[in-house]
Amino acid sequence: MAKARPEHKTKKAVKAKRKATAHKQSPHTAKLRHVSWGAIELEDLNPLLQRHFVVGQDVMLARVLLKKGCIVPEHSHHNEQISYVLEGALKFWIDGKVLVVSAGEVLAIPPHMPHKAEALEYTVDLDIFCPPRADWINKTDQYLRGEK
Repeated sequence: MAKARPEHKTKKAVKAKRKATAHKQSPHTAKLRHVSWGAIELEDLNPLLQRHFVVGQDVMLARVLLKKGCIVPEHSHHNEQISYVLEGALKFWIDGKVLVVSAGEVLAIPPHMPHKAEALEYTVDLDIFCPPRADWINKTDQYLRGEK
């Protein structure tokens, strides 16, 4: 005997579930995307920091805009991170060292490694995260928003 099928869900409930699980796509639901950064709304995190990002199945690419003097407080995460500075320069405090990453340079940050950064000038940075940052997707990244 066949199992009874659950009742049809409302469109609103289905849409909410899709949004909540967008960063957990399976290979069967991953989609090809072609977008320009200009088509992705910039998120204002604080007066000196903006970002927008694209989320894939297992990776996230973020474009981060930092005004001179912007501080990214010390934090760590389980995500591997690769930061590529396109313009400007970021000063990092990481692994007991102070490093300046300038335009054209890349920094690979292992998972769980505490780090802090300061924009030494107006900076455009591309950050790649694997897996995608759930706290960024869900907007629970208070350390960037000046909230405790």
